[in-house]
Amino acid sequence: MKQGKVWKFGDNIDTDIIIAARYLNTSDENELAKHIMEDADPKFSAKISKGDIIVAGENFGCGSSREHAPLALKAAGIGAVIAKSYARIFYRNSFNTGLLILQIEETDRINEGDELKIDVDRGVIINLSDGKEYKFNPIPEFMQELLKSGGLIEYAKKNLQGI
Repeated sequence: MKQGKVWKFGDNIDTDIIIAARYLNTSDENELAKHIMEDADPKFSAKISKGDIIVAGENFGCGSSREHAPLALKAAGIGAVIAKSYARIFYRNSFNTGLLILQIEETDRINEGDELKIDVDRGVIINLSDGKEYKFNPIPEFMQELLKSGGLIEYAKKNLQGI
């Protein structure tokens, strides 16, 4: 179960907005976390709290295929991203890095500042601010294992130790 405050963004949020290319000279996730969404909101990383949730429109994570984008969001403490749709490579990179992402059509009904609770097991997002619930398609079991492990590398370490 995840719970956090909503931060809203629109359609076509590309990986350069999530983490600008000028910061890609490091793979230090804590350094990257200081600069998430900076070109959309220069003070964004200072405003968020651990567990907060990004809610966006269509095609979230479009642009380049860098893993830095979901890695930086996760390192900054973003608990989940909820969007209408995702760029395919961002979708896969998110699970590979252990960032929870969910897809629903009703993101326009969720407001910035709302408090959401996500029940992954039941496949439901509960808006604690207005009492509405939104269903999402179940996350495949293997993808859930990646999330629980903290990403693909941690999953592999855990499951390949005895081989």
